[in-house]
Amino acid sequence: MSATPRTLTRRAALIAVTATAALVLSACGGGTDSGSAASAGAATSAAAGADTAGDTYNAQDVTFAQGMIPHHQQAVEMARLAADRASSTQVKDLAAQIEKAQDPEISTMTGWLTSWGKSMPMAGMAGMGDSDMPGMMSSSHMAGLKKMSGKEFDTMFLTMMVEHHKGAVEMATTEKNKGKYAAATSMADGIITAQNAEITEMNKLLGKS
Repeated sequence: MSATPRTLTRRAALIAVTATAALVLSACGGGTDSGSAASAGAATSAAAGADTAGDTYNAQDVTFAQGMIPHHQQAVEMARLAADRASSTQVKDLAAQIEKAQDPEISTMTGWLTSWGKSMPMAGMAGMGDSDMPGMMSSSHMAGLKKMSGKEFDTMFLTMMVEHHKGAVEMATTEKNKGKYAAATSMADGIITAQNAEITEMNKLLGKS
């Protein structure tokens, strides 16, 4: 599957931004509080899924779960790299926050697909370089991030994760508008709130606001 013009444009923009971005870390140690609260809300919404297992679902709900699982898996993979590569405590805290919020949602969505008798995403899909999924990083981007450390890693991580989050918000917005399964639309709403807050925080760390 070849990448769409939109995907190629996003990737080109990502490379350009990464090459020129200057990392300006805030002096405030509590800078990620708003994102943390939003992420906690998203995790709570995900956990509510078990209580609505009897609800009906539609094709959009299935598409959402099958797409968001690998999307979250890639975000978690990126977040785990920060523990021993990032130089900023704020970046490390943000990465831990992302992992804490998205890991439980992966489990919840996996449970939905199992209960619906639907197929799981292909193993390793999170690293696919030719995916048209909004915000997904290519295998070359992921490989490049793994080779970085210190402030260079911080800048690349934040730049990539902003793009990744924007894709998740786009996918979640579609689910919120077209999905039928109550737990899935609730999770989508939580993702929109949490990840928009984190985008704002990451842009501050990049000196963009």
